[in-house]
Amino acid sequence: MDIILWRHAQAEVGEPDEGRELTPHGRKQAARMGAWLDRSLPDGCRILCSPTMRTQQTADALGRKYKIVDAIGPQASATEVLDATGWPASRRPVMVIGHQPWLGELASLLLTGEEQSWTIRKSNAWWIASRERVDGNEIFLKAVLAPEFFID
Repeated sequence: MDIILWRHAQAEVGEPDEGRELTPHGRKQAARMGAWLDRSLPDGCRILCSPTMRTQQTADALGRKYKIVDAIGPQASATEVLDATGWPASRRPVMVIGHQPWLGELASLLLTGEEQSWTIRKSNAWWIASRERVDGNEIFLKAVLAPEFFID
């Protein structure tokens, strides 16, 4: 199973937190990353999105259908998000569009077995894969991408 973690793009500062929108720079970040992800995501990839405005606007840049999941909002824990994805039992790849700190905590949990305070920068995507081996599951980092890698 592949799991792709995509942090929302740069958003405005303000309250209420759930209604914060992307800045013009954030829209560009989301468009760049969304274009690459749209070309690269495996067929049948499920896309789960936090219920906040900034994550939905980031997801919209992908141009695919996605499901809003209340359980993966800003206050979620890494294990709650992992449960929502069905990792590692699901056969379908999944992308989660969400927030710090749980994105970094989830990445560290998957890759090291411990929940640590890792940072995933705005609009960056971390692609983590798991495959079955004779001696157990192998989990590895497939890619880390930033919108700055892509030109308009």
